[in-house]
Amino acid sequence: MEYWLFLPQMRFSMDELVSRAQGAESAGFDGIALMDHLAPPMAEHQPMYDAITTATWIAANTQRLSISHLVLCDAMRHPAVLAKQAVTLDHASNGRFELGIGWGSVPAELEAFGVADSSARSRVTRLGETLEILKALWSGEPVTFEGEHFRLSGAQQLPVPSRPIPIVIGGSGKQTLQLVKRHADWWNVPLSALARVPELREQAGDARGSAQIMVALVPDEGARSEVTELATRRFGAYGDGLVIGTASEVAERCDAYAAQGIERLYLWFADFATPMTLEQFGSGIIKRTP
Repeated sequence: MEYWLFLPQMRFSMDELVSRAQGAESAGFDGIALMDHLAPPMAEHQPMYDAITTATWIAANTQRLSISHLVLCDAMRHPAVLAKQAVTLDHASNGRFELGIGWGSVPAELEAFGVADSSARSRVTRLGETLEILKALWSGEPVTFEGEHFRLSGAQQLPVPSRPIPIVIGGSGKQTLQLVKRHADWWNVPLSALARVPELREQAGDARGSAQIMVALVPDEGARSEVTELATRRFGAYGDGLVIGTASEVAERCDAYAAQGIERLYLWFADFATPMTLEQFGSGIIKRTP
């Protein structure tokens, strides 16, 4: 199992984000994933940093962590711009960047900022074209492309990636799974679809399974009530996606996800990943003796 810290770049200063990333690295996490919104959903009053710039700064201040997003919103960047940003991050991080991308989970956000057509059909077809263009541009060869959303004529970009950049796509709908099968290295399975992984596996092709869960780590029994109250207030709406427990209890749940075919977990901590929580999760779960 790979363990990644999911850390939305809101409510934090840049120094605090770097400190959390370095704490995750020391605790043994495999990677860190940021979010991508022009204004954070349901928390529009909160300050939030740009996804690509923040990823670059974290890459510059870590040594081992892989860096990605859950997920970049396709509609917010022209694929040629995204292709160049991804390659730049790949080289800057010495091959530690992964491209997490989706077709946009908040249509109202696209409408509010006038970014793109918010209809589901437009968003999913646009993402399909983006993925085709990204892979073509990453070859370093001239690219000519004629699509519904984009047109390229002899377009060429260098340098090429230092390695094949892993692609992460989430979702369980038919059209999304077609994109996963064709383009993705990782299929991020929505919590609502975890029970259907065996049924959907063939549609996802060879992509490896990942999932995002919310975790409230209970350091000792005396703190269980307080931790449960805080976690329920912040993440109670996620139902079974919220895991509350001691290190051994959370480890048991992680093992259950592994038994369902999940090979990577993105952890969103209810206390926003305090240094103590990162350390306890690392020692009690990541570094545990099998």
